[in-house]
Amino acid sequence: MVVKNLYYDALSKGYAIGAFNFSNLDVLNSIINVSEKMKCPILACVSEGAFKFMREYLDGIVKAVKQSHKNIYFHLDHGKSLDMAKKAIEKGFESVMIDGSSLSFEENVELTKNVVDFAHKFDVQVEGELGMLKGIEDEVSSNQNIYSNPDQCLEFVKRTNVDSLAVAIGTSHGAYKFDGKAKLNFNLLEKIQNRLKNFPLVLHGASSVDRQDVELFNFYHGALKNAKGVDEELLNYVATKTNIIKINTDTDLRICYLANLKKSMFDNPIEIDMRVHSKFAINCLEKKIEDKLKIFGY
Repeated sequence: MVVKNLYYDALSKGYAIGAFNFSNLDVLNSIINVSEKMKCPILACVSEGAFKFMREYLDGIVKAVKQSHKNIYFHLDHGKSLDMAKKAIEKGFESVMIDGSSLSFEENVELTKNVVDFAHKFDVQVEGELGMLKGIEDEVSSNQNIYSNPDQCLEFVKRTNVDSLAVAIGTSHGAYKFDGKAKLNFNLLEKIQNRLKNFPLVLHGASSVDRQDVELFNFYHGALKNAKGVDEELLNYVATKTNIIKINTDTDLRICYLANLKKSMFDNPIEIDMRVHSKFAINCLEKKIEDKLKIFGY
């Protein structure tokens, strides 16, 4: 099944597909195991930074996973160029995001359309982005939030022929999403939906930054102070009551994995078998991903 079909299934049934970033095999194994257990599709996302980090063995990973796991789809997250999109498609990715949000509107349209024209030759779906999310995550960085413009969203989709659109409605990248009360601009989202009838929308910067995970991370000499994410109630509403059909999660996985890896190493100071520590972190991460998918409406 092509990813675009998954999106319209989610749109019609009122849930959002989980899109989880990975940069090592432990996290990817967690994603795969949960997909198998819950029998649901998951997008395994690779950022440009992770793509470069795993470049030498990414071909083998994609090929091996696709041979054995039909519900895992590989997705390029925040690709910045046509060349990057081509590299991902060559490795077998079924979906690519082209992020021209830092460009002018016309430049963003041109870049996105070029990627769409190329990707559609291979039945690869393309996600575009309008608006900009504040924060830092991997190689994505911005010091300001720029909300998506509803009228531009309609024009952008018509001119580029993208399959889905990432919109900025108040979330941020990283572990510090809100200074005060966590809130999303549902008014704006409704206006976008009114312009783009029954069109797949995407939410980035959607980690909840779980308080228990943060406290565990900090207990083992971490320093994530005043970290705050998106309330799970808001995510559930977005996933089940709006046209958001894909929700991206990265920060939550990083914090959970590293916090529990540190815990295992601290609690077992004489254990030098890396697999023991990895297995503990993987099990904790699987529970995190399961909980996320339930919030998203599975």
